[in-house]
Amino acid sequence: MSRRAEDKKLDYIILDIEFNGRKFASDLPMEVIEIGAVRLNSSLQQTDEFSSLIKPVYYAKLNSFIRKKTGIPQDDIDVASGFTKVITDFIQWLNKSESFMLFTWGGEDLKRIVLDTRMHKLDDAYWMAADYFDLLKGYIRYKKVTNDVSVEAALLDLNIEAEGSAHRALDDARMTSEVFRKVFHELDLSQKQQYKDQFSNAKERRFIKTAIRSMIAQKKLQEWDKFLENYLAAKITLTDEKKLAELKEYYAAEIVRAQQPKTGN
Repeated sequence: MSRRAEDKKLDYIILDIEFNGRKFASDLPMEVIEIGAVRLNSSLQQTDEFSSLIKPVYYAKLNSFIRKKTGIPQDDIDVASGFTKVITDFIQWLNKSESFMLFTWGGEDLKRIVLDTRMHKLDDAYWMAADYFDLLKGYIRYKKVTNDVSVEAALLDLNIEAEGSAHRALDDARMTSEVFRKVFHELDLSQKQQYKDQFSNAKERRFIKTAIRSMIAQKKLQEWDKFLENYLAAKITLTDEKKLAELKEYYAAEIVRAQQPKTGN
């Protein structure tokens, strides 16, 4: 168990969003359509909530998958405020805390907020500087498992009765806050981070990790340039210099990680 002394003024903000997915590929961006958040004080007591729908720009009509998944009525979306108004209100709500840390289940929620902020040509500095903690990763470390789990699965595993509607932002934030409370003392909050743009995707990073394992097993570990030539060139499009630099850094880090001795429980 790893804990550190917490600032008594620090609030914990449990954040969840819903965004309009697409059943088929499209060049149009995905957009946040709902933000929900719960504020907990340093004693883990809930003190406030935030909830708002957002009217999308590119998909005025929600597709049937999203309507079924979230249960959000089209009529409610039609009269919702736009992203600029809602995100301004949300920042004002966040700033009621003297200091805060965001908690999300996975990294997608904050990423979507950053991308929509940029899409609407707003300053992203507030979000880039915000401390956040990926509670999914924290939960996985606590449970010593490797596969991702849903909030619903975590609730079940922790014997917490689920309340509310899954895939509605505020209800999901409330349920996530229950998981957070349950495992709080098992979390290492020094693992907090700030949003960082990522230019590669999970499939590409997984390919590198698998290739490294194979090379180590065969005792044929290669320097980056050789690895690039022999493994990546035929598998991944590498015209983006930012992606290439990111994958090189990831390659080096994964080699170090893969060569570390395994420790028993």
